Amino acid sequence: MRSSSSPHPTLHNLRHLNLKKGDIQAKFSYETKKHIRNLVMEVGAQTRKQLLQKKIKLGWLICKIDDYVVANRCFKCSRFNHKFRDCRGEETCPLCARSHNLKECTATPMEYKCLNCLTYNKHNQNKKKVCDNHSSLDRNCPSLQAVLEKYRQNMDY
Repeated sequence: MRSSSSPHPTLHNLRHLNLKKGDIQAKFSYETKKHIRNLVMEVGAQTRKQLLQKKIKLGWLICKIDDYVVANRCFKCSRFNHKFRDCRGEETCPLCARSHNLKECTATPMEYKCLNCLTYNKHNQNKKKVCDNHSSLDRNCPSLQAVLEKYRQNMDY
């Protein structure tokens, strides 16, 4: 898929990779809560392979390259692979996995439970249990990491 936007000005510092014009298209940038700026780029399979093996210099910064993979999470039921408007599940708090919304939650961090990990443990009793003592919003959630890994494996490069 091609973007009509012009390449990001700092991407011209990638000449040492022998890339052709159009091999990299800047899509958008964002800043994390920790004030780390990220630039999301669209590249082809060969360019991706080249970039993942190196760190690159963008202006005065040396940057690492990684795949940008995001899991869809429903704000109603806290499960993955669908959005609120398509949800057929019950409202579930993403912090404690009880039947109320996030704003009504009074759980302390010690009481957090992840609905996705609880469900995994329930349906995979023969396998090693995953930790469920975290909220479903936790970036280190084993269920989230499994979903992201599945997305990476299914990407069409």
